[in-house]
Order: sequence, then C-alpha cells, then structure tokens
Amino acid sequence: MGRKVTVATCALNQWALDFEGNFQRILKSIQIAKARGARYRLGPELEICGYGCWDHYHESDTLLHSLQVLAALLDSSVTQDIICDVGMPVMHRNVRYNCRVIFLNRKILLIRPKMALANEGNYRELRWFTPWSRSRQTEEYVLPRMLQDLTKQKTVPFGDVVLATRDTCIGSEVCEELWTPRSPHVDMGLDGVEIITNASGSHHMLRKAHTRVDLVTMATSKNGGIYLLANQKGCDGDRLYYDGCAMIAMNGSIFAQGTQFSLDDVEVLTATLDLEDVRSYRAEISSRNLEASRVSPYPRVNVDFALSVSEDLLEPVSEPVEWTYHSPEEEISLGPACWLWDFLRRSKQAGFFLPLSGGVDSAASACIVYSMCCLVCEAVKNGNQQVLADIQSLVNENSYTPQDPQELCRRLFTTCYMASENSSQETHSRATELAQQIGSYHINLSIDTAVKAVLGIFSLVTGKFPRFSAHGGSSRENLALQNVQARIRMVLAYLFAQLSLWSRGVQGGLLVLGSANVDESLLGYLTKYDCSSADINPIGGISKTDLRAFVQFCAERFQLPALQTILSAPATAELEPLANGQVSQTDEEDMGMTYSELSVFGRLRKVAKAGPYSMFCKLLNMWKDSCTPRQVAEKVKRFFLKYSMNRHKMTTLTPAYHAESYSPDDNRFDLRPFLYNTAWPWQFRHIDDQVLQLERKEQQGPKDCI
Repeated sequence: MGRKVTVATCALNQWALDFEGNFQRILKSIQIAKARGARYRLGPELEICGYGCWDHYHESDTLLHSLQVLAALLDSSVTQDIICDVGMPVMHRNVRYNCRVIFLNRKILLIRPKMALANEGNYRELRWFTPWSRSRQTEEYVLPRMLQDLTKQKTVPFGDVVLATRDTCIGSEVCEELWTPRSPHVDMGLDGVEIITNASGSHHMLRKAHTRVDLVTMATSKNGGIYLLANQKGCDGDRLYYDGCAMIAMNGSIFAQGTQFSLDDVEVLTATLDLEDVRSYRAEISSRNLEASRVSPYPRVNVDFALSVSEDLLEPVSEPVEWTYHSPEEEISLGPACWLWDFLRRSKQAGFFLPLSGGVDSAASACIVYSMCCLVCEAVKNGNQQVLADIQSLVNENSYTPQDPQELCRRLFTTCYMASENSSQETHSRATELAQQIGSYHINLSIDTAVKAVLGIFSLVTGKFPRFSAHGGSSRENLALQNVQARIRMVLAYLFAQLSLWSRGVQGGLLVLGSANVDESLLGYLTKYDCSSADINPIGGISKTDLRAFVQFCAERFQLPALQTILSAPATAELEPLANGQVSQTDEEDMGMTYSELSVFGRLRKVAKAGPYSMFCKLLNMWKDSCTPRQVAEKVKRFFLKYSMNRHKMTTLTPAYHAESYSPDDNRFDLRPFLYNTAWPWQFRHIDDQVLQLERKEQQGPKDCI
C-alpha cells in the first residue's frame, strides 16, 4: 500500500513579460521534477508572466499571453503524468485574480485565487488584483475557447477549494497568506489537508530568511503536515531581488533547502516523505484534534491520481536537514551581485562603469562587481551553460570561457578616479590599488579643466567668480562650488560609459553604477545629479554600518588588502580645498551626525512610523545614558530639518537594490511628499515644551518624604 510521496518545488529566475523564457524555465523545472520521481510540482507566484509586471497586469495582452503559455504547458508531453501547479493572472466575471492553476494530463483540475493580497512596502497587489473573499466557496469558471478546445472542458472549479488525490489531500496558500494572522493552512490542516503548498514572490531583505523559515516550520510544527514553498529568484526587471529559499518541510523540520542566491535560472527541490508520519504526528496532539472536530470542511476536487506508488516499501525517505543561513555580509556579497548579473545580461550592455573615489561606498560597489565575476566563473566551472552563453554574448566572443575573476573583471568593469584640485594623494592611491587588486580597467583623470570651464561661463555672464569658504566665500558659494565638481563627475561618468569601450576598439556601452548608501540618501547628503545619479546602484539600500562590515568581509574573503586602508580612512567627499595637502572635511562633520545615529533615525522614521515628536520620546530612553533631553531634541530637529529640506532628491534617486527596511526610495517603497514645511513649527514646539518640563523637573530634584 503506497504511503510515500515524492513532491517537488522550485525557484525560477522569471522575468516580467518574458513569456517565452518563462515558459521554457517552467517546462525545464517540470522535466527535472519528473526525472526525480516527483508526482506533484509547485512553481512560484505568477510564474507564467513574471511577478513584477506591475501596471502591465491591466493590459489584456498580459492575460492573453498567460493563457497561451498555459495552453502550451497543457499540450506539452513534459507535463503528462505529474500534477502541475502554476501561477498566472486570471480574469473571472470581469474581475482580475492572482491565481494558481492546477492541471493534470491536459485537464485543469481547479483554479485557486489568492485570498490575502500583499499591499505594503514594495507590494501593491490591490492595485492590480482583487482578493477572493468567499471562504470555502467555489464557482464555475468558463474556460476561454482556446482552452476548451484543448482540454475538452467547458468549466472548472474556481475558488477556495482543495485537491483530493487517491492517497492524500493538497491545499494551496499564495505568498502573503503564510504571513497573515489567520493563514489558510491552519484550517486546511485541521480539515485533513496533508500537503500545503505556498507559491511566493518574496524579495530579499537583509536578515529576512530567518522569518520565512520560522513561519514554515512553525506552521507544520503546530499542525503537522508537509509544506512546500516555491519562490521566484533573481531580478525580474526592477529594484527587487527575489531570493529563492525554496523549501520542503514536514512536522516542524526542514527536509530540503534551496539556495538563496545563485546564477542558476532553474532550481528544483524534491523530497520523498511518508504520509503516515504526518498522520501519526497529528493524531497525538489532542488539542489539535479537538479543533479539527469542529472545523468547517473545505470543498474538495477529487482526482483519480495518486502521488504515491503501490509498492514503495523499499523507497528511501528524505532526512531532515539543518537550515544554513548566510551572514549579513555574505548576503551583501551575493544578493546584489546576482542582481547586477541579471541586470547586465538582460540589458545586453557590455559591462559596468564606476567612479571609484577611494572611499568605503564606491569600494563596496566595486567589491560587489568583483563578487559577481567570482560567481560567474564558479557557475561556468560547475557547468552552467546558460551563464557561459550569456558571458560569451556580453564579451562578443563565442569561444570565451571565463576562469579567472580578475581577468573577467577587466573585461566587464571600468573604474575611474576623477581627481580635482581638492583630491588627496591618499584617495588616489587607495582607488588605484583596489582597481589593481580586483583587476578592473582603471582610468585616472582630472576634472579641473571642465570645472574651470563651467565656472568661466558663469563668470563671463555675471561678472562674479564664487569662492570657497576657506578663501573668504559665503556658504552659498561654497556649496555651489562643491556641486559643480560633483555634477561634472556625473557628466564625465556617462561620457566614458558610452565611449570608453569605443576608444579601445570594443563593442558596446557600459552601465553606470552609483554608490550612495541608504543613510546618505535618507538625509539627502548627496548632490542632485552628481555621481549618485547612475543607471543602477547596488548599495543604495544598505546602511553605512553594514557596508563597512561587508568591506571588511571582502578584504578577508577575496584577499584585497587595499580595503584595509580604505576602512581606516575617514569618510570624505573631498569637494573643499585641502588644508596643507590634507583632507579638510569629513562626511559626519558635514552631516552634523554620525552614520550610526542616521541608521537609528532611519529605522524609527520608517519602521517604527515615528514623526519628530514620537522619535524624540523614543530616543529619550534609548540615549538616556549619553544625551540630555535637550541634546536629543537638537539631534532629532537637525535630522528632520535636513531630511525634509532634501526629500526632493529622493524623486530622482538612482534605482537601487532593495535590502533595508528603512529605505527612502520614493518610487514605490517610501511614499512621502517632497515639499515640507521644514521648520516643523507645531512638532518642534511640542518637543521644546517637553524639554523644558523635563529640565524643570530635574532642577527641582526629588521631593523629600515627610
């Protein structure tokens, strides 16, 4: 009697609207699952069209092409004799739903619409889809004619329904439903569903994997059962990197772990598990069984198919595994590197261009590119034919096989130190040494001629010539002179990105990389349309604190001694005149606060949803050992003054890899006005009133007891 089931889940590098590529990757995953003996295959959320279609979901073309891909899957011999669970948008009675379509042997068994839509942070699913709100109810979905002709079905069940095979019962969750307070898997498990599946479109954030794994193991620990999670992997067209982590769990333990970061477009996990282990685990929990006796039943779609085989006594079962987590430094070295690779190969550019300043931030961006080159060489060494084909296309050389990351780096990566009369020899040396150690094609140039030409035009028109503060100029003059240098660097970066390969007799152009971190963006400590303006930014969602730890990690992992001297140097923009040949300005002095303080402000503002007054109240306690109430008030007011003055810069912020929960990305994640009353009169007055009350209370001292 069969009781062991082999199930498959996967992580696919799907791309929004790449219907042909998505179809081929889905087909390949099913082929691999079947070859490993699986009788059920789960794929990621909206895998047919790609999760990140955004407003393309409004287009009828997206629905049409999704149906065409579904028809091609149904008609393929690859999908025979295995239950296939795919994700796509479906229009039912003129309402668009985010759906799972489950089919077997050219027959659609059921369509299960998503019931809880993700609509916070980077997610806007309610803009495009409607949740199915009728619990445990179904309707008949009339199939489009192209599917009727193929399946010989006119209608199929549509709604909150589960699938009953000859030997078990399967229920679906979709991404967000695992994260909700009342997840469907609870009642489904109580109603005897033994296999829960979750198709996700879940993106990477630093330190997020723990939460995802905990949710899955807890779901099966309390209620027993088998849980499959599929996820998208890679950059499907915007700021997010979907980080895989496909998994199979049972009764609170992990039995298969997928990679979080890799260059493999298709990754399939399988596990062979004993259904009797689920049944005996559940039967022992009396409190669960009491709940199960009262649960409302789910409608079931019955299918004459079994996931097990009749003679499985000698079939080995999978063993539990311990989940292996990456450190935050490893996550930074891998996630943005994979994101850059997808962006590079899919944009069909010839490489990257990075202004390399000799500081921590641009060094971190350079290290991520070098990490990408290491991953490419490793993937080719391991036989990844897709990566090999992509790199040969990028370098326009069909016989090329990358073996050395430094050699590959020289082909794909151009760095440039843009000196001015305010630059120090130390930053020049640090940039040059790092470029030599990672192998990038490095350029040294001076921007002074261009800066003087621009200022000459201004002087010719106005008869005035601005001066730095160090030379007797006003603060307005001083800031304008700094901004001219910064913006000239941006213009030169794009010029060299477009033409430096041409000048060397090589085809193609380069993507310009930015290197402004999340803390500087939050405060607006950057020049609008300077080198922070780029095509993409691999570190724009990462804090200065995490970046310093990452650079230290790279110094050891990649054996790059130049990084140690970069870490030991003070962070500086080098836009003001040197004092006796030495740097006269530092970032933290310019900002009026430390990077660690900025991270605290950022998390309180975004994650804790704190305005000026709430932030002041929270920091009174957090900083009570180091700051007086008046000092806390001054720091909070300084932050909100600079943040609100510079918020307009977020509207032009370079698209950055999303990695941090307090990112100020104005595009979709952090929606705020960009014209504020920067005096914050009401809010700051209430802070000042509280400071005065606390100071009076402290002056009075404790009252004597009588």
